[in-house]
Amino acid sequence: MARLVLLSEGFTGRTFELKLDHTTVGRVSDNAIEIADGSVSSHHGEFVKQGADILFRDLGSTNGSFLANDRITEVVLKHGQILRLGQIDMRFESEPPASKTPSKAPAHTAVIPGGINRDQLATAGTGSGVKSTEFKKKSNTSTLVFWIGIGVVILVLLGIMLFVISGATN
Repeated sequence: MARLVLLSEGFTGRTFELKLDHTTVGRVSDNAIEIADGSVSSHHGEFVKQGADILFRDLGSTNGSFLANDRITEVVLKHGQILRLGQIDMRFESEPPASKTPSKAPAHTAVIPGGINRDQLATAGTGSGVKSTEFKKKSNTSTLVFWIGIGVVILVLLGIMLFVISGATN
């Protein structure tokens, strides 16, 4: 199924399926695809199914329709192309054509290891290149130093406040 995915800011991710034989696009609500942006004309263009192809036709829009920065009036769209209506970018997506020959599985496959868990790590031999001492739990020394530092700063601030208060009462 062919569809359009809007890419421009404010419209990003909005998707429109091209199910009908003729699908109009424009700024006003009587279009099958309404894009409420000032750079899009009231009736900007139309998408027409022609067998397996989708044709886009500009309907005399003010700000134009573009494909790869070239102004167009009519074009058969290909999967992945970026179409710009006025200032609105959209990507045309279609299902890729079915392959005539079934794809073969690769002749050689590789097994990708899934890693090891904690139990395997503890019993890992020296031949694995991993020393179990490299994976010890980190000590909490840095956390302790941090909290002691915070405590010292708080005590200094309290001392300064008491000094200022006692000086103000004298």
